[in-house]
Formats: sequence, structure tokens, C-alpha cells
Amino acid sequence: MKILFISLGCDKNLVDTEKMLGILRDAGYEFTEDETQAQVIIVNTCCFIGDAKEESINTILEMAEYKKTAVCKALIVTGCLAERYKEEVQKEIPEVDGVLGIASYDEIANVVEEALAHHHPQVFLPNNGMPTARKRIVTTGGYYAFLKIAEGCDKHCTYCIIPKIRGSYRSVPMEELIEEAKSLAEGGVRELILVAQETTLYGIDLYGRKMLPELLKQLAQISGIWWIRLQYCYPEEITDELIQVIKTEPKICHYLDIPIQHASDSILKRMGRKTSQTQLRAMIQKLRKEIPDIALRTTLIAGFPGETQEDHEETMRFVDELEFDRLGVFTYSAEEDTPAACMEDQIPAEVKEERRDAIMELQQEIAFDHCERMIGRTVDVIIEGKVADENAYVGRTYMDAPNVDGYIFVQTATPLMSGDFARVIVTGAAEYDLIGELENEFTE
Repeated sequence: MKILFISLGCDKNLVDTEKMLGILRDAGYEFTEDETQAQVIIVNTCCFIGDAKEESINTILEMAEYKKTAVCKALIVTGCLAERYKEEVQKEIPEVDGVLGIASYDEIANVVEEALAHHHPQVFLPNNGMPTARKRIVTTGGYYAFLKIAEGCDKHCTYCIIPKIRGSYRSVPMEELIEEAKSLAEGGVRELILVAQETTLYGIDLYGRKMLPELLKQLAQISGIWWIRLQYCYPEEITDELIQVIKTEPKICHYLDIPIQHASDSILKRMGRKTSQTQLRAMIQKLRKEIPDIALRTTLIAGFPGETQEDHEETMRFVDELEFDRLGVFTYSAEEDTPAACMEDQIPAEVKEERRDAIMELQQEIAFDHCERMIGRTVDVIIEGKVADENAYVGRTYMDAPNVDGYIFVQTATPLMSGDFARVIVTGAAEYDLIGELENEFTE
């Protein structure tokens, strides 16, 4: 029995997918990437913003067409869209044979079995529950993996539906994370990327205080792990203790993903964010003072309800002055059942897109300047693959997270493997990427 598994959305969703794959493998199922050969098709969905919701629906509808063949026996929908719109999915897409909530993915094998028996199972635990499955099939190439350290969120930003879908903040017990990380390292993983809706609050619910620094220290002791990367760190929750651990522990990348969303105090307040522009500046200044080579990534929302041209220009000045190493911009997406969707002064789509494009054009200039300043520096690089028909490899520096940041193209005739670490001298720069040569091959 062959299963096609499609994973949509964020890296946190991907971890859920990998654990479902592990459960299904242990239940005796095989996997295929060919839709025409799959007896079971599973779509792990996302609905964080409108584009993600549309992609999920279109993927389900596309896969539903294979139910018309003699091969496909069951179509199952899991993930955020399934959680949020379970009744609508079953009513509007009758080809769907099973629907599984985000807090119960460890029931995936039972759902497949029931669907193949021509039942139509629904499995939904309260969204403050936690699955128990820890088994995984790593799908990221084997040399890096995401480690999801918590589920849900308590922030309740006015634009965000995640707390209603995924529930309150729940940390994974530290001993389970250490065990999972050791298993990943034994399987060849060399870079761990810690993710959650918010990583900085890790442990507050289980231990009564923020335990991310302690978790990092313990993860750094695991043999085989070379890099540990932090994502989704809310600026108001970054402590001096966390900064010192990042600064002093060699395995932790000098890289932080800090989603700030905006720079105008009036918009930050309307968003329900907990920081002001002054506080954001102070935190960024502290990070750069304590860790001078730190790479900072952030995300912004363009066109939030009530955003004036002055608010937009204030954000532009902020971006220009702070010079983030990495930055992404989303246009505001009005999500039903969120306070922001009901706010007055919604911004026309074309204005949102113009403001997004203006910020990204500015960031492109900043990124190119940063890349040029890297020329002559020697950096550690994790190799991701070979460039076809060239004596060159694609890799990432500590400043680059997979899938969202840039690359470094390493020119060398020396054979390298994905997952290898190499010392590379930067010799050139492009818009977002670097060019380099192996240190021991470099000549003036």
C-alpha cells in the first residue's frame, strides 16, 4: 500500500508531517511521489494567511481528481485547514475520506485504516492537547532538521488566527526534546533549527520560567550536532541570559529570527504587539553590541488596517537605519475571526502591494551592501548540493536559514558531500548570495 504525502505551509507543519510519516512507516506503509501510483493521498494543510489557504484548497481539489481513478482509494486531509474548517472540508469536498486535527496526528495510521475500510473518520482532540508521537522520517536531506520545541501561542496578535487553531502555548518536555535531538544526530543531522510559534517562551508553562537557555546548553552537548539555529524569537522575550548563551556557546549560530511586523508605534499597538519602536531599537542595539557578528532576520506586514503613508514611511526609515541582514515582507491578509479583520480603514490590495515592494526594494540594496562587505571574510559553510555541470557547490553560512535566506556558491574541484562543513573565503557577492572558494585552495 503506497502513500503520497503532501506537506504545505511552515517548517513547524513539516515536523508534524515527518512524525506522521514515521508512524505510517512503522505501520507497514510505503511511500511514493507519483500521484498516479498512490493508493492513499494525505495533504497536510496550512491556512495561516489567505494565500496559504488557497494553496491548501487547490491542492486538495487537485488530489481529489485522483479519486476518480482505480488506484487511489482514500484522500485524507490533516493540519490547520482541516482543524479550522473540518465541517466545510467534508461538506464541500466529498472525495475527502478522513479529516485529522492538528493535536491528534499520532492517530494517522488509524485514520488511514478506517478510510480504506470506507469509513469517514474524524479525529479531533481539543486544540490544547499534545500528540505523543516522536518518531520521524527526516525529509530535509538528512543533514539538517527542524526541532519543534512548543505548540500553540498565547500572544493573540490581532491579525493572527494561530491561537484559535493551535491553542495555547505548550512546551514539549525537555527530556523528550533531548531524546529526539540525539536520535536526529544519530541519523546524520548536523544542524538543528529550533522552531515554535515562539521559541523564546519555551518552558514557561512546564517549569515556571523561560528555559530556552538551559535547553540550548543541553542540546549543545549532543555529539554530532555542529550548528544550532534559533527562529521565531519575540523581541520582548529575549533575555540577557539567552543572549549570553548564544554569545558563548560555539555551536549556536550567531543568528536570530526576530519577527517585529512593523515599526510605527500606532500600528504596533493596533496589532496587539508588546513592543514599541524604542524598545525594538534598544534590543537590536544590545544584540549587536553583545554579539557583533550576529545576523538578524525579521518579517514585516505591509498594509495593516489603518496604516497611513506616514506609518509606511516610518517603517522604511526604520529598515534603512537598522539594516537587517535578512528581511521578508508580507501584505496584510484579513483572516476571519481575528480582530484586525473587523477593523476600519482596510487598505486596498494595490496599496499593500506597492508598500511591500517598496520595502523589499530597499532591503535588496541593504542585502547587496551586506554581501559586498563579506568579501574577504572566511566563514564556515554547510554544503547543500552540487551545481550541475560545474565545479561548484551550493551551501549556507551561519547567517542563512534554509528555504528563507541566501546561499553561498563554493567554487572547487574538491569533491564535497551534502552535510559537509567547509571553511570558505568569500570572493564575490550577488544580490542576496555570496561566491567563495575553499580556504586551502584560495590564492591571491
